Amino acid sequence: MIKGSTRIFAVLGAPVAHSLSPVMHNAALRVLGINAVYVALPCADDAVASVIRALTAAGGGGSVTRPHKQRAAAAVIQPTELVRTLDACNTFWNANGAIAGDNTDVPGVLHAVGIVGGGRVWAVTGTGASARAVVEAAREAGVAVAIHSRSEARRASFVEWMRSRGVPRAALPEAEVLINATPLGWNDADPLPFEGETSERTRAAVDMVYRPGQTRWIQAMRDRGLLAADGREMLLGQGVAAFARWFPETMAPMEVMRAAVEQALHPPA
Repeated sequence: MIKGSTRIFAVLGAPVAHSLSPVMHNAALRVLGINAVYVALPCADDAVASVIRALTAAGGGGSVTRPHKQRAAAAVIQPTELVRTLDACNTFWNANGAIAGDNTDVPGVLHAVGIVGGGRVWAVTGTGASARAVVEAAREAGVAVAIHSRSEARRASFVEWMRSRGVPRAALPEAEVLINATPLGWNDADPLPFEGETSERTRAAVDMVYRPGQTRWIQAMRDRGLLAADGREMLLGQGVAAFARWFPETMAPMEVMRAAVEQALHPPA
């Protein structure tokens, strides 16, 4: 029951109505009996900082999705080293009166790649905040990364940043795991994030996009006999890590959160 003492958490984005973060986190809050609620808030670019301030001032916090992660990084007062490194924040909360921020996309990537068994060479398509999280996860895992981008200029700039992080660069045909770090897949008309880039070494695929059923790309990868995980595993991994920031004394109920997401993506007939 929502009352005056209920803490408010939210995911900020544009668009954000599709997000299953509210379904996932509210299921966790209910089963644990925590007096809080989690909602989706459409948020304009120039409102990100003020909304973060308002939520944390009231004792809450939240998440940040596209395209606001960089703006959120500038808004938090106590960013983690990871936020400073990636210039991207996707989780914020009130830390003894100050606005704290972290990037839980990195543990999200590690969780999702772990679902498909890992690998020594990854390939990522995209050059934005999500792709930077993939590179940082690769640095932690000690693997090399190949960069796939339709823009040569963005790819070259991204490769330089990756080099500054000490992550070895690989060639695309060497990749064992393909990772989609773009929004491609939300719509049926979207091109596939990787088209024809698989090789004999490719054995797994990870998509950061989720939708009812599965994305066309993940279906195509499974049809080729590859292990594949769509964005629900990324959502779950980063969500569990975020929950630990908001409620450090409580263990996130991962299986409850997973079941809520699965039910939302595959509702009973």
